[in-house]
Amino acid sequence: MNGRIVRMADLDIDPAQLDAYKALLAEEIEASVRLEPGVLMLHAVALDEAPEKIRLLEVYADEAAYRAHLATPHFLKYKTLTAAMVRSLRLLPVTPIRMSMK
Repeated sequence: MNGRIVRMADLDIDPAQLDAYKALLAEEIEASVRLEPGVLMLHAVALDEAPEKIRLLEVYADEAAYRAHLATPHFLKYKTLTAAMVRSLRLLPVTPIRMSMK
């Protein structure tokens, strides 16, 4: 994928704080896509049968863009404010096969 970095995360959120978490996540995703040229895509979904289980799919232009993202004020704000909301976070190693969007 031309040096692109694809990340997938599996999160379990405290159900009592789910609405607050989703608001902070939406704010972080919006800022990342708008402000960071190297953030090519950020998608967040919740499982229908377990809405506290969130999956993130992230695509970055390259490793430098990914590292830069981790140091941005909006990402650090998200990580700090959601730390007590996240019951578990697992980064899943993935290899893209084919990614298309219209």
